[in-house]
Amino acid sequence: MDMLKFNIDDIRKKLDSKEVTSDELFDEAIKKAHMYQDEYNAFVTIMDKKEESDGKSVLSGIPYALKDNFSTKGILTTASSNILKDYVPVYDATAYTKLKESGAVLMGKTVLDELAMGGTGTTGHTGVVRNPWNKDRLIGGSSAGSACAVALGIVPFAIGSDTGDSIRKPAAFGGVVGFKPTYGRISRYGLFAFASSLDHVGCFTRSVKDAAYVTDVLKGQDEMDMTSLEDDGKVYADLIDNDVKGRKLFYIKEACDIENYNDSNDEELLETLKKFHETLDKIRSLGIIVEGVSFDKELLNAIYPAYMTISCAEATSNNANLTGIQFGPRAEGISINDIMFNARTQGFSELIKRRFILGSYILQKENQEKLFLNAGRVRRLIVDKMNELFKEYDGLVMPASGGIAPLFGTKSDQLSDRYLILENHLAIGNFGGFPSISLPSGFVNDMPISINITGRAMEDDVVLNIANKVEEVMGYKNIVAKDGE
Repeated sequence: MDMLKFNIDDIRKKLDSKEVTSDELFDEAIKKAHMYQDEYNAFVTIMDKKEESDGKSVLSGIPYALKDNFSTKGILTTASSNILKDYVPVYDATAYTKLKESGAVLMGKTVLDELAMGGTGTTGHTGVVRNPWNKDRLIGGSSAGSACAVALGIVPFAIGSDTGDSIRKPAAFGGVVGFKPTYGRISRYGLFAFASSLDHVGCFTRSVKDAAYVTDVLKGQDEMDMTSLEDDGKVYADLIDNDVKGRKLFYIKEACDIENYNDSNDEELLETLKKFHETLDKIRSLGIIVEGVSFDKELLNAIYPAYMTISCAEATSNNANLTGIQFGPRAEGISINDIMFNARTQGFSELIKRRFILGSYILQKENQEKLFLNAGRVRRLIVDKMNELFKEYDGLVMPASGGIAPLFGTKSDQLSDRYLILENHLAIGNFGGFPSISLPSGFVNDMPISINITGRAMEDDVVLNIANKVEEVMGYKNIVAKDGE
């Protein structure tokens, strides 16, 4: 029996009744990981020995995968970058510590876009990650390997990080659930920083309830992370069945109304939007009010440039220690500057170099006002508009993307509404630190599509509750990629 394709409740029952053991589940996960590795490249490291723990929780004895930008003492942690290809940390990330204490079993560290900077799953130093639904397509990123491992049924859950959409977009492309809770709900201690004001820890699962289980284990204040929040005292898994009748959601008309795309010949976009509105009707059948609202088009168009400006600047600052001296292979050179220049030239991919150059330019004294500070002002305007809408509505519901996972090598029109808005609106959740979840909502051309629900900060339980009820009427709970069956 392929137990790892089941949800956490079912696996828990099998473990408690001793129909299966934790050792058997670990061995099954390792076997499947090796079986799929050459095809999909989900893992940087596959564990060869099971860690033992006395922890008792709903996750106890269940294998999971961890994105390779979380520090794990004594275990290779590369952030999928050549400059860290041999790095073995001397301390554990808090998220990893909590999972160990819960009894969950680490079975592997997953591939990401280098240093978590990217949305394709193609820039990791060990190669590209392929979509389990179609190997010719991207899975997205940066948490590519984690999404892939859950979509293939290698593990029932995996941990990722999300700075702009790095959990929720690959979850959408992989047909799984991706949840990013409120900023600070889960400690970032031991997560390699990309953009500290935007970074969130979250999870991939194949059901909303499983996302609640994982978040319940991970949440809580951490003295090692000054941005972490006190535990709200709620057990999210116990609240997901609450009645949602009378809840109110809104969608952004400028991005989602099909008549705005009358001149488009993008069949995937049009079909995705058609199915989105069909999904809205199913949501309304739950007694949830769903309405379209207008959002300043200039602000929507500014999401992507504001995100790139802030994230590149913060990334440049956060990664200043990757010099080949403190971290990374020591390069040749006759001076400190030569050593650093050569180490970074050899250690970083072209995309990372471009982002660091952008970040350095943005942070130059003469550019800070017109670039970095203005991006912060745009961010504030967007967050203020969202908070104004959240006074009336419980959440924003949108397509998680403007279409299915792209084919490798596809060139996108970055100036179109689809690519400026529909492909980038998830960053709103990072701008405001809002809880946000993507869940499967159907198929286009045999590839999964998803919706995303983003709610008020601190109301993680409400977002999970609404998403759980929507999942029930959608009927795509616990699906596994067809290529991996």
